[in-house]
Amino acid sequence: MIHRLEIAMTAPDTRAFVLCKRLVSDGFKVRGIVLTDVYTIDKTYTKKQFEQIASLLTNPITQKSDFMHPLAPERFLWAIEIGFLPGVTDNISSTAKEMIEDLLQVPFSSGEGIYTSRVLYIDGPLRDSDVQRLTESMYNPLIQRVQIKNYKEFKKDNGMGKEMPRVVLKKTTHVLKVNLNVSDEELGKIGKLGVLDRDGMRRGPLALDIRYMKAIQAYFRKLGRSPTDVELESIAQTWSEHCKHTIFASPIDGIPKGLFRTFIKGATEKIRNTKGYKDVCVSVFTDNSGAIEFDDTYLITHKVETHNSPSALDPFGGSVTGIVGVNRDAMGFGLGAKPVMNMYGFCLTNPDDSAKLYRLPGRMGSMLSPRRIFDGVVSGVNAGGNCSGIPTPQGFLFFDGRYKGKPLVFVGTVGLLPKTIHGKKSYVKKAKVGDLIVVVGGRVGLDGIHGATFSSEALHAGSPAGAVQIGDPITQKKMSDVLIKEARDMNLYHSITDNGAGGLSCSVAEMAKESGGCFVELSKVPLKYPGLAPWQIWI
Repeated sequence: MIHRLEIAMTAPDTRAFVLCKRLVSDGFKVRGIVLTDVYTIDKTYTKKQFEQIASLLTNPITQKSDFMHPLAPERFLWAIEIGFLPGVTDNISSTAKEMIEDLLQVPFSSGEGIYTSRVLYIDGPLRDSDVQRLTESMYNPLIQRVQIKNYKEFKKDNGMGKEMPRVVLKKTTHVLKVNLNVSDEELGKIGKLGVLDRDGMRRGPLALDIRYMKAIQAYFRKLGRSPTDVELESIAQTWSEHCKHTIFASPIDGIPKGLFRTFIKGATEKIRNTKGYKDVCVSVFTDNSGAIEFDDTYLITHKVETHNSPSALDPFGGSVTGIVGVNRDAMGFGLGAKPVMNMYGFCLTNPDDSAKLYRLPGRMGSMLSPRRIFDGVVSGVNAGGNCSGIPTPQGFLFFDGRYKGKPLVFVGTVGLLPKTIHGKKSYVKKAKVGDLIVVVGGRVGLDGIHGATFSSEALHAGSPAGAVQIGDPITQKKMSDVLIKEARDMNLYHSITDNGAGGLSCSVAEMAKESGGCFVELSKVPLKYPGLAPWQIWI
């Protein structure tokens, strides 16, 4: 049974006021806006239980709610509902789901769920074309769905309806063998467009040029067999720009060892050698973060990375995933450092630049506006830090028109770690034979797939939306507390690392290297929804 709970403000709504002011400044004839938050609940409850749920999610001092009728104002001309597309991470719905389960002690079954959205009731003499332009300025079609109704349509339908963005997948448990004994042309296609699935469709970029594909081809010829799709996808994400920094590592312009080994690693090693016994570095280029000595008791870890391509497609999702990702790099250093400070760096074009930019000839594949990217990346880093309880006191902002094609979005985290834990060096870790592989945190879904390989690609109209994963800082905060405040100091594990862009294929493989190998039961991995193929769960 599908129910729709709407919540509206009874006190002045700052969100609506700010949005109205922005739309007026953008030239839209808007007289007023009313916002309502919507929880569409796909589960059967009694009337009394729904009243309890409404009470749980509503602040009685500043809000009112109704699960029988829409909370539309008396005067409006247009209603616009914006929610997430199926499968996109919805942190508010996840939290609401946990709250309801705790309240009623009735778990959600497979296929049941909660989906959040927001309705904007807009008053003003807007034409259809105006509403279309206005809507485009407020939602991202790569991750969000939208529904527009005028006043007459809204009244006729008695509201916006009950759309359910469920993910419905055909269960696929098969593992494919990928034939690499093909022509160079076909080999190049596999590297560029991905594995050819059973339905005749390519899966998406492996981002491997012909040199990489020939190396893989030669390796499996030596083994006398074809790789599985799981193996090929694993290799592709491991060799991606995000995970391996292949461009930095490659020879370039008379620098045979590449930029990384010559100017980054090389410079670091030169400085360390010069300092001798005064060298404060305890771990560099070997773990998720680097670490230096802070005092006699603590180490400081530091990690910065970029989230450029994801932030160009979904500015909020790209930057929030970036900041919670480097938080995890602190937790995944040594036996686990506590993230204590975030930082950022945004290289963008001026947000007032209104000229449009396109990814394809013929003015096709419009890119997000500089204002949308600016607002999104700032909001994403703010949300990631605030929801995790980590301050963000340092950063920089730089404007240049050349960043319009792709922004440069730096995110960083400083962590704190005791030098020793129960008499052992805290920055030394090693998985042992017989250890169990334990996965902690959010569930696995389709979002984020090919996020690593996508980092090696230029932006284009076919850039995969699924590559943009939206981080869940609330779940991560709980995970951090469990690991850093409890499990670490109880010696419950020998090694720890984070699920980054390559998912389990990275994290499990990194630790399995320490122990000499592992067995993984993918059927035990917690999923957001059923139907994922083995290669999708693994990467």
